[in-house]
Amino acid sequence: MQVRENLASAAAKPSVDALVPQQNERQKWWQHLTEYSLIAIFAVMFVTMSLTVDHFFSIDNMLGLALSISQIGMVACTMMFCLASRDFDLSIGSTVAFSGVLCAMVLNATDNTFVAIVAAVAAGAAIGFVNGAVIAYLRINALITTLATMEIVRGLGFIVSKGQAVGVSSDTFIALGGLTLFGVSLPIWVTLLCFIAFGVLLNQTVYGRNTLAIGGNPEASRLAGINVERTRVYIFLIQGAVTALAGVILASRITSGQPNAAQGFELNVISACVLGGVSLMGGRATISGVVIGVLIMGTVENVMNLLNIDAFYQYLVRGAILLAAVLLDQLKNRGVRD
Repeated sequence: MQVRENLASAAAKPSVDALVPQQNERQKWWQHLTEYSLIAIFAVMFVTMSLTVDHFFSIDNMLGLALSISQIGMVACTMMFCLASRDFDLSIGSTVAFSGVLCAMVLNATDNTFVAIVAAVAAGAAIGFVNGAVIAYLRINALITTLATMEIVRGLGFIVSKGQAVGVSSDTFIALGGLTLFGVSLPIWVTLLCFIAFGVLLNQTVYGRNTLAIGGNPEASRLAGINVERTRVYIFLIQGAVTALAGVILASRITSGQPNAAQGFELNVISACVLGGVSLMGGRATISGVVIGVLIMGTVENVMNLLNIDAFYQYLVRGAILLAAVLLDQLKNRGVRD
């Protein structure tokens, strides 16, 4: 009798793969249409800028463009998992700044680049862990939680640095930001590795399937045996660690840790992800879409700088892109439902 009950219970329990949102032919067609449309928009924009903006298509500018989007690209990979699980993280800009400041301070105190980097990444992971634990176990909304940690972490950065940039003089650390391999800067290679690693993580691992399942239906995922709370903590912990690494790279490039760095960074990252097809409703994400979204954001920023557009107007453009990304996400969700 007990065996029969166990078999019945196992049969009633949904599989993880079954919880990942599935699409019929019409929904797949709509998804492919929006993805190809995004690629077409980027291609048209890129060709237009190449023909109309001086020096845009030069090798130096292309390398500069790739370098400028490297931090956004790295963090967008982990933000993809946050959004896919129906969460998001507004504290990443503050984490970038704080990790850069902490890395610079530890480096000046120990003169050990490895120790400084480990300390900064560990601090970022700790920030992510706190975010994840509060959201997952205390059931506090991600907006409130990460908004609070955004202010707390930014404030800590100003307190420990006394509101001043913390300069570094270590040649080894400074060289990290300018190191090149085959003519390509190290931050670009790190970003490419992140795209590959997190693409595999999303598509080929249980962790990725669990993330999409949680975003599709958290309660059903819990019934299927997924440890929803632990998975969410892992998502934010990894988010914090990668964000801190981006902060370390930024500090190396500008030879200092600055407590006011990366303001508005979180909006750029979220915009890139949503532009790339990561649903704000959770359950849907592709690494290829995130790459395209990052490229679009980076290209727009690059062109505005080449055209010497005033920084105040750049805020308007970034806000318009974020609004357009959200509207596009809503249209996708309606198309999938219909």
